[in-house]
Formats: sequence, C-alpha cells, structure tokens
Amino acid sequence: MGSMSRCLMWVMVAVLATVSLVPMVTMAADADPLQDFCVADNSTGVTINGFPCKPAAKVSVHDFTFDGLKKAGDTNNKNMAAVTPASVIQFPGLNTLGISAARIDFAKGGINPPHTHPRATEILLLAQGELYVGFVSTNNTLYATVLKAGELFVFPRGLVHFQLNVGKSPALAFAALSSQNPGTQQVAPALFMPDIKDEVLEKGFRIDGKTVDMIQAEFRDA
Repeated sequence: MGSMSRCLMWVMVAVLATVSLVPMVTMAADADPLQDFCVADNSTGVTINGFPCKPAAKVSVHDFTFDGLKKAGDTNNKNMAAVTPASVIQFPGLNTLGISAARIDFAKGGINPPHTHPRATEILLLAQGELYVGFVSTNNTLYATVLKAGELFVFPRGLVHFQLNVGKSPALAFAALSSQNPGTQQVAPALFMPDIKDEVLEKGFRIDGKTVDMIQAEFRDA
C-alpha cells in the first residue's frame, strides 16, 4: 500500500472514530436540546445563549453535512500548525447538539500552543505522525505523553493543554469537543497581547520589564 493510500486510510479511520465518540462527548457542558434539531439561523441578529433555530420547513440535509475538514490547513505560520474548526459557527447543524470537531495539521516541528477550551472536554485522535501532547491540572501536575498514529488522548475541560509535532514528518489529528462552541483561549496571547500593566506581568512571571516588553512585541507584531 502506497503512502498516499495509507494517509487516506487513516483520515477515514479518524473521521469514523470521531463520529463513534459522539455518544460520549454529547454528555456535554451545553444544555440538552428540547427538540430533534435546531439548525442555527445566524441571519437574525438576535443574541441568545446559543443561536435561534432556522424554521423547520427551511431545513435540509445540507444543514447536517460539513466538508470543511477535508482540506489540509495552511501551516505556513509562526506555529507551523493550523486548526480548522467545525463548531456551530462553521456548521450550523450542530446548534443545541453539544458537540463540535476540529482538524489540526502540523508541519514538522509545528505546535498547537498551550491553550484552553473553557466550555469543553476534548478528545484527540492522531491520524498521522507523532505528537507530544499533554495538559496541566489545577495543582500544576503535568500529564504528557508521545502519541502515535491511531492513539487517543483526552484533555479535560478548561485545563491548559498543547500538542507538539515531534516526528520526522507532518502530522494530522482530529478532535471531538463536548460543546457546540467550545471556545479557545491561547495562554500567551491572552496575557501579552492586551495592555495589561507591566507590573502585573513582571510579578506574576517573575521577570523584568525588558522581558515583558520583548514578549509583548513578539505577540503584538504577529
């Protein structure tokens, strides 16, 4: 079997495995639906906790289909990685269903930097390559390992976690998340992009003002 065929096989396995995880991750942070479905109608301009429902008469099978994870993301960036989300924002059929997905592409050496999902637990399936993955608990214990293709790893809701490509080739992973809109907050940009008073960062990280300025410039100029 050629390398391209093996890659396609793993992508198919990844998609099937992600679908099979739906029953587990739908025990989610989101509220239970009160109807069969509620395809998001983003055209109303109404702001609620979630999205208004598209009229049932206007719903079609296309609302429950999404092809945005077929194409590889652009890893030509500072992280050398790309996350392609499939949340309710991109896939309106997920509204009220308590689940979403993502594709993560890594160039050699690429990283999905430390971040959190405040509204979701994440389960990651590595389809291709080799990733160093882990999360840090609230008592600052690190749980990390090197994943091989076909293996799974779970990141508990709200905890800081990361993925780093430590293999000799590009890597590909798929994630399922237990919220239609899990949210993502990257740790470093969250602290060094806003205009937080330097003294807070100096004392919080035990660094000097020059280092704060250097890190802020790195993220603000990105």
